[in-house]
Amino acid sequence: MKEIIVKVADWAAERGDGVLVTLGLGSCVAIMLHDLETQTGGMAHVLLPSTSLARDITNRAKFPDTAVPLLVERLSRLGADPRRLVAKLAGGARMFSQLVTPGTIQMGERNVLACRSALRAAAIPIVRESVGGERGRSVRFHLSDGRVEIRSVGTNVDVI
Repeated sequence: MKEIIVKVADWAAERGDGVLVTLGLGSCVAIMLHDLETQTGGMAHVLLPSTSLARDITNRAKFPDTAVPLLVERLSRLGADPRRLVAKLAGGARMFSQLVTPGTIQMGERNVLACRSALRAAAIPIVRESVGGERGRSVRFHLSDGRVEIRSVGTNVDVI
């Protein structure tokens, strides 16, 4: 089985029985899109909720509003039907909540909200998510069936 590592502010799209893997999601969010009929899927490891927070905006995988269209475009070229795509989200943890002023919205939460907004704009339903909390996550996204295995330190594997 082919494994592809998706690093921070990176993306990948494949078709078949591969597995897309991202390690150490903290406040970042993994957006996973899947077309079950064609066993086609893509993952973006988004870093920031908005292009307004970065000087360099050329990396489309870094932001939800540019990563989602990028994935849809690539998945379509691999044979996926955009109307069949469904999304799963993982990440967006409050990694340093004790260091932040109470009541302020944290980066992880901002990332999750931005991902939901980008998916809504693309008319892609979110079917499952594992977001928030205070633990980092590592993710294995199986393209054959859309299954996502999520591991956090000190917890059992969560499958969404």
